[in-house]
Amino acid sequence: MNEDHHPHDAGHTSPPPGAPVKTLRFRLPDLPRVRQFAEREARGAGMPEDAIGDFVIAVNEVATNAVTHGTDDGRVRLWADAGEVVVEVHDGGSWKPGPMPDSVGGMGLWVARLLAHELSLRVGADGSTVVMRFAGKR
Repeated sequence: MNEDHHPHDAGHTSPPPGAPVKTLRFRLPDLPRVRQFAEREARGAGMPEDAIGDFVIAVNEVATNAVTHGTDDGRVRLWADAGEVVVEVHDGGSWKPGPMPDSVGGMGLWVARLLAHELSLRVGADGSTVVMRFAGKR
């Protein structure tokens, strides 16, 4: 797992020019670090304290999906944009619709969609990417 600071990663959602982008690469055993990363970066971006818990839950749900339904590794990128916190979770797998009737689990994207201000999903030859936007500074 690597935690990097990259101003630009080609081929994905574009942060505003010059915006610092924090990146964390992870695998299934790293999910606790993903939650810590999300919490720390949300605070650093000025997210209100009462919103951080929901933010961490949404990031965790999508990151968990990435490494359990996608590929065995994923990447989280996070940046601030126009008063919002934007988080992107990418894996090399292909998206499959769910949950199936009577299934246990499979609700991660649904939960994240409820918690995020906006959620979009991109699926292509290079994998699946979920982008979520959350209110930042008030």
